[in-house]
Amino acid sequence: MGGGGVVVVLDFDRTIIDDDSDRWIVAELGLTELFKELRHSMPWISLMDRIMAQLHSNGVTVDHIADCLKRLPFPPPIVSAIKSAHALGCDLRIISDANTFSIRTILQHHALFHCFSQIHTNPAFLDNQGRLRVTPFHHSTHSPHSCPLCPPNMCKGLVIDQIRSSLLSGTGNEEERRFIYIGDGAGDYCPTLKLKGGDFVMPRKNYPLWNKIHSDPKLVAAQLHDWSTGEDLETILLNLINKISL
Repeated sequence: MGGGGVVVVLDFDRTIIDDDSDRWIVAELGLTELFKELRHSMPWISLMDRIMAQLHSNGVTVDHIADCLKRLPFPPPIVSAIKSAHALGCDLRIISDANTFSIRTILQHHALFHCFSQIHTNPAFLDNQGRLRVTPFHHSTHSPHSCPLCPPNMCKGLVIDQIRSSLLSGTGNEEERRFIYIGDGAGDYCPTLKLKGGDFVMPRKNYPLWNKIHSDPKLVAAQLHDWSTGEDLETILLNLINKISL
């Protein structure tokens, strides 16, 4: 089959990177107090849009935000894992609750952006005043999903269904597509439930996704391989790709 039969779907924050890109911006650019003040009074995406507005008011430019993101530590084994999986012909995709600006900036800085065929995340754009805006992936005004497991701005399970459907219509050979899903958070549980028996899920050990899976393992059809460090992720991912490709 080769790596071309493998679809590797990764979360971004605390999976590809060890930190959380939104919280990194908040802490590095001095808005921790405002963040704490507003944290429980508005949805996450609205909160981050408000944070970006405050940064703009403080004279922080989009270039300053990009420079901040480029300082975020990126585990070398993850860089290696992504490059190796891409070189083997795997179809790599990201489904993340971060945003297009942060993910693109970080991946381009580490020369990894070209490795991904698709990045599904919350849109970010510059408005006519040069302020960075962040908007929901699923717009709430259009009643995007009714999934009780997911936040209103993004149902990752819906995205997995769309990816699988697009691969079906594209090749007519869905049998040969095997999914490896890698994540850490509660938002990664819904897409995990969408995986099939021939698929694999790699939850980060002792993080919310791992805890949810282990609370009732029989609900998950995919084969389970947990990981803790970037080294673990690289080793397990490449072993699985090789196993599928035999």
